[in-house]
Amino acid sequence: MNAAGHIAIGVALVVLTACGPMSASRAYDLCSERARLAAQPRGMIGVGVGSGGASATGSIIITSDYIQGRDPYLVYDTCFRQNTGAGPTRPLSL
Repeated sequence: MNAAGHIAIGVALVVLTACGPMSASRAYDLCSERARLAAQPRGMIGVGVGSGGASATGSIIITSDYIQGRDPYLVYDTCFRQNTGAGPTRPLSL
């Protein structure tokens, strides 16, 4: 096999490793957040006064899981399994 073949195999291994399952700790953080957003939307409002006058900002996050009324515990379980390939290692705490 030539050098280009060895490089191609090395690149393929790096790509496949990057696509592997994530750690249980990272999955817990990611999936817990997704479950919280399935339970209720999140928003932020900011109000301020400065030399240019009053200002206000705001944002709201509404997920499709919330709109479709999905059970946050099921969202958590499904997310965890998709990202780790196994069941949750810790219970969801909303």
